[in-house]
Parts: sequence; structure tokens; C-alpha cells
Amino acid sequence: MDATPEPDTNATPVEPVLGHSAPERLQVMETRLAAMVEQAYSMRQEVARMHTEVTRLRALVSPPRPKLPWKIWIRHHTKELLKLKVRLGKLEFANEPKEVWVPRRYHRVPRLTNPPTISIATPSFNQGRFLEQTIRSVLDQDYPRLEYVVQDGGSTDSTHEVLNRYRTRLSRCESRKDNGQSHAINLGLAGTTGEIMAYLNSDDLLLPGALHTVARFFQDHPDVDVVYGHRVLINGEGQEIGRWVIPHHDDEVLRWADYVPQETMFWRRRIWDKVGGIDESFRFAMDWDLLLRFQAAGAKFYRYPRFLGAFRIHGNSKTMTVVSTQGELEMARLRERSLGRVPDPLEIKAAVRRYLGWHVFHDRMYNLGIFRY
Repeated sequence: MDATPEPDTNATPVEPVLGHSAPERLQVMETRLAAMVEQAYSMRQEVARMHTEVTRLRALVSPPRPKLPWKIWIRHHTKELLKLKVRLGKLEFANEPKEVWVPRRYHRVPRLTNPPTISIATPSFNQGRFLEQTIRSVLDQDYPRLEYVVQDGGSTDSTHEVLNRYRTRLSRCESRKDNGQSHAINLGLAGTTGEIMAYLNSDDLLLPGALHTVARFFQDHPDVDVVYGHRVLINGEGQEIGRWVIPHHDDEVLRWADYVPQETMFWRRRIWDKVGGIDESFRFAMDWDLLLRFQAAGAKFYRYPRFLGAFRIHGNSKTMTVVSTQGELEMARLRERSLGRVPDPLEIKAAVRRYLGWHVFHDRMYNLGIFRY
């Protein structure tokens, strides 16, 4: 059985109408109507007040987005429609890890007459779990004239076991205390004789065919001093998680930001001797500093249209641990040197916008299969 509803205590009392004369009944009804109008007015004011309060609370929870200028709005929705994304400079991707894939032609070795000697140094410290894969990526290239040096900073992990397995195939390996990565690179490259030079960090990789490709390019282009290529990003297990497709080299952009994948970079000894090697005062941005000094010395750069190396991202990598501290300080130092001031982030973004636009174009063409690298 339904419960008997409680009487409405807020309702305006109304005198009974029946049993009264017509004038009395009219007066009662007018009184009742006036009370209802007053109640409706009060309720309308309360609804308006509540609406204002709800709007205010919504603004606090999720502030309204500012309206975009129409040019930016069109640009944004065009990118979304065509799936155009900036991947250059990013180290985190939503892609599922997968096996690193390269075209079959990467494994075909070009024929070289009188190949130049290539000298490579790998600085290492407690990277034993990655070092063997790094060494194999260089030695398995089967390049005929290779000087490969591993310069270890006195590791206490499995590095010594790895070095003992490959000692006879290395031009030199040394384990001694050093003053950091920059010092280790200089120690490793000291005493080498190769016309072409590079350094490869102990957690990164060369991709198949990279050495033959670079040697052939330098032979065919004697005016080029520095060459680099596209980058594959891998995780701690060596699985691919992303790619950087690099647009054509831009000297002006290099003064604002460094988008050159270090593990893909090779240079001639003549330009190395001209600038005097790695500046050991840098702990993070030593590769950008070297590029800027190459540039100041008149070096000619070329971005080779091929994936040449793989950059490993893991929790202990220097890129992940010091980029926001020591890295920011060193990058500001280099911008002040090359630009005469430390620009704000918006100015940097504006300076590289066109370059990143070309990156987005090349990246999209590559993913569509129109450009083959």
C-alpha cells in the first residue's frame, strides 16, 4: 500500500472558497494568485543564482579553451585530418614495441675500391647489458678497414666479460678511470688514423650497411665534411618504438636546436683536427657543441636519406636523467654563444617551425610508402 503523502508545509494557506459570497471568493482567489506569483518569482531568482554558481564551478574544474585564430584552427584540423605529427625531438611514442626492421637492400654491401679507414670510439661505463649488442652492431658490418676502440671508465658490472669476448677483434680496448663521457671519447679517438671518424655510445647501435654506405658517400663527395642520417628509437630490450625522419640539413636551424642524431653522425678527420676534438667541459651537449664548432670552421653538412643508427631509450640513459638539469644549462650556453643571447622557448619554436614542417612532410611521405629510405 502506498504511504499517505505528507502535507506541504511550505504551501501558502488558502481559506476555503465554498460557502462564501462571490466577492469573498474573488478576494480569496486573488490572494492565492498573488502568493503563487511571488513563489514563482522567488524560484526564478533561485534558478538564476544556481545557474551562475554551476557555471563558475565548471570554469574552475575545466577552464574554457581560448578561441584560436582561424589560421591556427585550420592548420590544427588539417594536421588532424591528414595525421600529420611532429615526431622529431620526441622520445616517447604510443607505438607497440616491435622488432627493428630495415629493407633487404641495407644488407647488400656496395663495392668499394680502396675503402677509407673508419675510426670509431665507444665510451662506456657500467653498460655491460647493452655493450655487446653495440659492439656487434659495429663488427658485424664486416667493414674491411675499421679501427674500433672501446674506452671503458672502470666499470664494475659485466663489461669486463664482454670486452674479453671481443678483445681480439677490437683495435684497442682500455678500462681506466676517466673524467666522464667527453674525456672517454677523446681518449678513445686519440691515436686512431682513420680518415672518417665517429663515436657510438655503449647503448646505441649502427644499422646494417651503415659503414659501407657512409664510406661510399664520402668517396663520391670529397667536399662534404659531416654526414648523418635518420634515426630508429629502441627500448631497453632492443625493440623499435619509433623513428625520426630528418629533413634536409639546415645550417640556420642548427644554431637554434640540435636535431642531428648523434649515433648516425660521421665526419672527416680534417675537420676534427681543425676544431680540436670534444670539449670536455660538456657532459650532455658535447655533440651539439662539436657540430657548432664544425659549422664555425666552415664544414659542409649532408643529411643522408637512410636510417643509419638506433638510439636506445632506457631509464638510466643520460638523455633521460640529466636533460632537464645539466642539459638545459649546456643548451642555453650554446645558444648564447651561437645567437648572442639566450632566447625564450617561443622564439626557439618560431625559429624551427619551418624545419619541423618539412620533417612532418617527409615523415608522412615515408609512412605512406612514397619516400623510401
